[in-house]
Amino acid sequence: MQYTGLRPAAPLPAPEALARSGWIAANVDSMGALLDGVGDRLQRGGLLGGATRGAAGALLSVEAGALTGYLSQRVLGQYEFVMVDPQAPARLLFVAPNIAQAAHRLDADPEQLLRWIAFHEVTHAVQFAGVPWLRPYLAGLLGELLASLEVKVDGRALLRVPSLSDVRALVDALKEGGVVAVLGGGRRELFDRVQGLMGVVEGHAEHVMDVVGAEALPSLHELRTALDRRRRERPPLLALLERLIGLEAKMRQYEDGKRFCDAVVAAAGPQALHHVFDGPEQLPSQAELHDPQAWMRRAGVRAAA
Repeated sequence: MQYTGLRPAAPLPAPEALARSGWIAANVDSMGALLDGVGDRLQRGGLLGGATRGAAGALLSVEAGALTGYLSQRVLGQYEFVMVDPQAPARLLFVAPNIAQAAHRLDADPEQLLRWIAFHEVTHAVQFAGVPWLRPYLAGLLGELLASLEVKVDGRALLRVPSLSDVRALVDALKEGGVVAVLGGGRRELFDRVQGLMGVVEGHAEHVMDVVGAEALPSLHELRTALDRRRRERPPLLALLERLIGLEAKMRQYEDGKRFCDAVVAAAGPQALHHVFDGPEQLPSQAELHDPQAWMRRAGVRAAA
């Protein structure tokens, strides 16, 4: 908290070690809130009759469940809350079998790996507990995004629900058929704002975990190199959103956001980076994530002498 300059307004959630099944259960609410929004679009738009709408809902639920199951094999830690509900309680989760498996595959010390992951997830907890506008703003953006979706249904896909035994096929099903949602006209800018916000949130956590970890973890460089190779998981809500919209998952959120934060701190010091959380208007645009100097000029941040 000293490095970030953020002060949580409430105690952070206690860390929880979970089995994979526990992680899936913890994410049901987040997934359910998203699916409810897409289901409302099906119903309000009168796109389907009752029986067909039920079949579409069942297919969407199966696809979402398959994606959650797939991610549960890879996620190491998560600061979890219902993103579309800013009042929902948050949890700090660590998937114990995945961390043990990752430590073995990466040939890393399990305690150091856990501590490093904790730096990242606790930073998220500090972000959302220490920036009062952050959760309501994210919820508002996601609400607008869901309201702008144009839902399409491939009736043929409703007759060929993919097999539960083929997880990868289920994950790809949203792109290949079934219930598909695309952004309405002129709303791509809204999705870019969501991506820009999450780029800052994830990049800031990546930056902090390395800066703080450098003082506490002798094997930080090896951990970073190894984890970057295997990290391909996405937060489950955003992963499903991207599948619904037809976009590939973008690991660039981590990479672009971290490069932005690293560059700002290198140019103007850690205090300069605090300004990204002064208000929504201070967040960098997608273009500014790739041009930190442009954001610094707009935000009135001066480079160190």
